[in-house]
Amino acid sequence: MEDLLERVRRLGRDRRVLLGICGAPGAGKSTFTHRLADALGPAAIVVPMDGFHLHDDELRRLGRLERKGAPDTFDVDGYLALLARLRADAGAVYAPAFDRDRELSLAGAIAVLPEHRWVLTEGNYVLLDTPGWSGVRDLLDECWFLTGDDQERRRRLELRHVLHGRTPDAARAWVERTDEPNARLVAGTAARADLVVDLADLPAWMAP
Repeated sequence: MEDLLERVRRLGRDRRVLLGICGAPGAGKSTFTHRLADALGPAAIVVPMDGFHLHDDELRRLGRLERKGAPDTFDVDGYLALLARLRADAGAVYAPAFDRDRELSLAGAIAVLPEHRWVLTEGNYVLLDTPGWSGVRDLLDECWFLTGDDQERRRRLELRHVLHGRTPDAARAWVERTDEPNARLVAGTAARADLVVDLADLPAWMAP
């Protein structure tokens, strides 16, 4: 863990740094990224890709609601614009957050301030090399890919869906139909990462 912290600190000696954290759905990205930010201290802040989920009404209009979480259910252009501004603008920049309880994005919920030297952005597709998404990697100083126990990842996904109102059967069906195809897509992006982090090698307090 100390090696990871020192790696981030070396990136941010005299300017704001954007670090991406990538991994499959349920890999533990949010937990890892927030605990990494906590360990770095008040100069670090998390800006999740999930803030750019399209609203359910728009997904319904597009016929994509049953695939929510797939690459084409996000506002990738908005995400790119935010990352570009975070890189260029040393002033206050406001970013959206995602409320999992209500399944919607909250505009302007995260204030990235001049004192934030490290901006950690986590999401499934920050290493995806397809039109639109391929531009994300170019705006990051580094991007790390998280791996871990795949069975445990699926268990966490199913539990997450149950906690948000699905029956256990419906949760398993959603994981098979939607999350796992996305996970296979994300797995193919690991080669673009600067570093692969196995969560099994980290102390327990960093684990999801």
